[in-house]
Amino acid sequence: MISRNDFVFTIGYEGNTAVVDGSLKKRYGGLNTEQLAEQGLYKQALSLAIYEQATGASRRPGDQGEGGGEDPAAVVLERILAIYNRNADYRLGSVEDLKRVFGVFEVPEGVGKVLVV
Repeated sequence: MISRNDFVFTIGYEGNTAVVDGSLKKRYGGLNTEQLAEQGLYKQALSLAIYEQATGASRRPGDQGEGGGEDPAAVVLERILAIYNRNADYRLGSVEDLKRVFGVFEVPEGVGKVLVV
């Protein structure tokens, strides 16, 4: 499976190769989902939340909300949507809309190589 930061900073795919933005990865690779969203890196924040949901990875401090029984991944995705809507001219109605806008739905299988540009 592709690594966390390689998936988060992927800008596209060529066959089974992920093309990764090396400068963004280096500069923002240590941030959590909320920090990425606050920096305006909504696609990367969304990608991180989807990656952590798919892998069951433990979240960093600040990534989990006060869900009280809610799915922690859903809480994180809703937080990203709220940050996006707070800053965007065009508000989105759901997390699914956010996924469609940024074209991130799941962690792809079969990524065999990573090309950092």
